[in-house]
Amino acid sequence: VQLVESGGGSVQAGGSLRLSCAASGFIYSSSCMGWFRQAPGKEREGVTTIDSNCSTSYDVSVKGRFTISRDNAKNTLYLQMNSLKPEDAAMYYCAALWVGCANVRSWGQGTQVTVS
Repeated sequence: VQLVESGGGSVQAGGSLRLSCAASGFIYSSSCMGWFRQAPGKEREGVTTIDSNCSTSYDVSVKGRFTISRDNAKNTLYLQMNSLKPEDAAMYYCAALWVGCANVRSWGQGTQVTVS
């Protein structure tokens, strides 16, 4: 399993970023996928998940601002982040999840998001 994130960067509060995660080494189209984040001094937390049927779930802190999506033809996961707040600043990780979307199978290396 290989997951490679991209798209992180620095943005002003209120701005937008789109993260991407290129997946390989497993059957992506039938896998639940998710985005997690970890801010300095804090535990890693779940942000959003999307299952093989494109059913999604969001943490309350990002609901209405972030959108997860997947392109099974490209084996790519996306996270559109709008109306970014300083508290959204963190390292964002893509993850492949086991059936049921409850447990992480594999992590990406992360991409940094800074909001000023």
